[in-house]
Amino acid sequence: MNVKSKENQENSAVELVIEVGAEEFEAAVDKVYRKNRKSIAVPGFRKGHAPRKIIEGMYGSGVFYQDAIDELYPTAYAQAVEQEGLDPVAYPKVEVLEVGKDGFTFKALVTVRPPFEIGNYKGLTASKEEVEITAEDVENELKPYIQRATRLVNVEREAKEGDTVLIDFEGFKDGVPFEGGKGENHALELGSHSFIPGFEEGVVGMKPGDEKDLNVTFPEEYTPELAGKDVVFKVKVHEVKEPQAPVVDDEFAKDVSEFDTLEEFKKDLESKLRERREHAAQHAFEDAVTDALISELKVELPQAMIDFRGDQVLQEYANRFERQGLPFQQYLQMTGQTLDAMREQAKAAAEHQIKIEMALDAVAAAENMTVTDEELETEYKALAEQYGMEVDQVKAAADAEDVKATLLRRKAMELVKAEAKAEKPKKTTKKKAAKEEEPAAEGEAAPKKRATRAKKGTPDKAEESAEKE
Repeated sequence: MNVKSKENQENSAVELVIEVGAEEFEAAVDKVYRKNRKSIAVPGFRKGHAPRKIIEGMYGSGVFYQDAIDELYPTAYAQAVEQEGLDPVAYPKVEVLEVGKDGFTFKALVTVRPPFEIGNYKGLTASKEEVEITAEDVENELKPYIQRATRLVNVEREAKEGDTVLIDFEGFKDGVPFEGGKGENHALELGSHSFIPGFEEGVVGMKPGDEKDLNVTFPEEYTPELAGKDVVFKVKVHEVKEPQAPVVDDEFAKDVSEFDTLEEFKKDLESKLRERREHAAQHAFEDAVTDALISELKVELPQAMIDFRGDQVLQEYANRFERQGLPFQQYLQMTGQTLDAMREQAKAAAEHQIKIEMALDAVAAAENMTVTDEELETEYKALAEQYGMEVDQVKAAADAEDVKATLLRRKAMELVKAEAKAEKPKKTTKKKAAKEEEPAAEGEAAPKKRATRAKKGTPDKAEESAEKE
């Protein structure tokens, strides 16, 4: 391998012209021939036994060139990148310039990490909500316990909204029963809107033992055979049950909690609610500090870098669903999303990730932060425990330099947060607040060599061939 030229281009790109010599290329061509000859039929020779020269005579001297190039260029590219001290952040764009018995020459357009710097990172200000707990908040926390303890009690009166009725029903269209329109001893909560419009309203006012014909119309968006059709439901009410809430007192508290008094139970609910809200407020504050830090970052990100990281984020999405037993295409169908829309979301998340990493890298560099061998080993052990793996397995999956970078960023973030100042949120109208909302940040994935492929550098063969042609 020989780098014939190196030229800086726009948008943080470097153009390398790389040459692979005759001896190395000949060895690759011969390797490809031996690999593929079994599938090549030549008249006069047993299949798989035709000499290379005969095959080249029939199909052309360059019949094995493309496969030989595919065999050699990834390694040649990786060696060239290392030799020139480049830091690739995306797949290269590759174009073959010359190829023949003397070897081949190809051009690789390499997107490299752009220069960046951080402005002020100490004393950043960000808004932080003050946590307040009202008596109404505590009562709302109590409601689920009350709902779970509420019983349904039979009553001999007309049914009203909020009651649960036990009914038989059968639907008829033009006097003929239709499929799926019949039920027996069905428990229906009036006001739940679990039946089509008009049905529950028609049952209101019926008493145990009452029978009634309900004339209703199916919605237009219903199944085609019933959409918009007028039908009759014959309904018989067996029972009417009303919800009977428990008396909320000390005995109630004993039944639903480990506390002896209602006051103690409420204090515990208040304490847990405060803890949750304080945690949420702190998390929102840290996000705001991160946004403030990013605003101090000076960088122009090349689109190729964003696209590459976006592909990684999208692949992480897909892998996450696959691990849960849900094929990614099926997830898209279920949610009504398109792959292009998901890709755009992934790019937005990727750009945010990149900027956070660069900002924290700049802080770590400015503070001359380092990672000790002990800290690295501790992190490997923590990752092993987190993912249920052996330490050696984690070390094989997570490159040491990547783990060190994560630790340095963590240290940098701790420093930035420690130096940050909280301020009361500015009052904004609901309309403005809604406009300023942003999507939530993405979660973390299991440890893996995330940046390795960009550094060693090969696009898929389908992409390569288009470039080479």
